[in-house]
Amino acid sequence: MYEFITGNIIELTPAGVVIEACGIGYFIHISLTTYTKINNQEKGKLFLQQIIREDAHLLFGFAEKGERDLFRMLISVNGIGANTAIMMLSSFQPEDLQRAIQDENVNILKSIKGIGAKTAQRVIIELKDKIGVGPATDKIFKAEDDNVKSEALSALEMLGYNKKAVEKDLDKIIKKQPGLTVENLLKIALKSL
Repeated sequence: MYEFITGNIIELTPAGVVIEACGIGYFIHISLTTYTKINNQEKGKLFLQQIIREDAHLLFGFAEKGERDLFRMLISVNGIGANTAIMMLSSFQPEDLQRAIQDENVNILKSIKGIGAKTAQRVIIELKDKIGVGPATDKIFKAEDDNVKSEALSALEMLGYNKKAVEKDLDKIIKKQPGLTVENLLKIALKSL
C-alpha cells in the first residue's frame, strides 16, 4: 500500500495530476479541494489511496491526511465508489461534508451529482458515529482508531475474511477498547472470528 508521493508536478487538471517521482510519472485522481491546494506549485506531496479493480489500478491523492481519511470512510459505505467519493469531496470542503453528515442533512448530500435520497441516508447512518466535527484545532476524525481499523481490516481481508462481517467485529472491539495497536486489534479479532 502506498502512503504518499512527493515529486514534481508535471500536469495538473481539476480531476487529476501527474507527479514525477524517481523518473516515473504517476497519474493520480484528485478532488477539487486538493487541486486548489496544490495549484501553482512546482512540487507537491499527496497522501495516497490505491484502488485495485479487475481492469485498473488507480491512485487517488489528497493534499491532507484528513481528506484521505474521509475518502476512506466514504468508500466503505455500500453504494459509494471511489469516483462518487471524489465527486463528494469536490462538491464540498471536507469540513462541510462532515457537518452535513453529523447534522443528518440529506438535502445537502442529495445535491451532489450521483447521490440520491437512499444513498444519502445510508452515508448518514453508516458514518454519523465515525465522524466528529469540532473546532478547527481539534482532530476532526477519530483518526488513530480509524487508521488502526483500516490496517487491521486490510490484513484480515488478505487472510480471506469477509470485509463486511469483519468490519462489524472490529467496530465492536474498538468501541469497547479504543486506542488499541493494530497487532492487539488483530489478536482480539482473530480470537472472536
